[in-house]
Amino acid sequence: MKFRLTLLLLIFVPLQLVAAQPVRVLIVDGFSNHDWKQTTALIRGIIEPTKLFEVSVSTAPPKPDSPGWDTWRPKFSDYDVVIQNCNDINGGPSWPREVQVAFEEFVSNGGGVYVWHSGNNAFPAWPAYNEMIGLGWRKKDFGWAIFVDGQGQLVRISAGEGRDTGHGARIDTVIKRLGDHPIHAGLPRQWLTPDIEVYFYARGPAKNLEVLSYGLDPRTQMNWPLEWIVTYGKGRVYTSTFGHVWKDDRQPARMRCAGVQTVAIRALLWLARSDVAFPVPADFPTAEKISVRGEIPLSSPLLEK
Repeated sequence: MKFRLTLLLLIFVPLQLVAAQPVRVLIVDGFSNHDWKQTTALIRGIIEPTKLFEVSVSTAPPKPDSPGWDTWRPKFSDYDVVIQNCNDINGGPSWPREVQVAFEEFVSNGGGVYVWHSGNNAFPAWPAYNEMIGLGWRKKDFGWAIFVDGQGQLVRISAGEGRDTGHGARIDTVIKRLGDHPIHAGLPRQWLTPDIEVYFYARGPAKNLEVLSYGLDPRTQMNWPLEWIVTYGKGRVYTSTFGHVWKDDRQPARMRCAGVQTVAIRALLWLARSDVAFPVPADFPTAEKISVRGEIPLSSPLLEK
């Protein structure tokens, strides 16, 4: 009997420990036309208190001639999910080719990527990255754009038609779900979020892409994707236009939205192939009323520099 009990403990305890292990998340930042330091700090302040994630940060040197450029080699394979919070839209560098290859291999082998807001604007000259994000901030001749018609159907716009990617003024926007993706399980079909950018004419290869939600842009009077996922090899990539943090922003309401925070946590769990049963909070917004939480705790050493 003692032998059987010991054997059961040897089998059961490790399984419990494995189930309790947090998702390993790497945030990559270092240069952007947005406030990447505060963005990283706010992301950490949103996801770390859940105890579901173990978060590390890899900060790229800002220029190829900056100290550390030749040795900056994040080991993506050590993580379940990478949050991409970096872009070169204002003339910043692309990642070193060795880092690009490692990132491509990480995703194609089954890794998850969360493209955080302005990360979608990055690296137009990197073909694999364009495939990973599906749609990005690009010129009108770059590739397909997608809008959602009045019946909730996706409509493709050919390269050269329409406009460059852009957005109007940030506005409170009703998020309208498409389908029943696990990230959205149990959420209302529509919910209101404050002060966000609705990208119009985001463009790209749009391969293996599923649109999860959309919102109305008043300027074009058209519905445009707000969240979408792409399958790249064995990997998963999630993009949304939520999470804009500009210079001089302080604790923006768009980051303190209970809806945005809930969806971000669920998206990370889904990308890591973990159980996405993160509960729908009592303060989740409705279609008529936003829900903005208190200040996000900022403990990132980035803000102390």
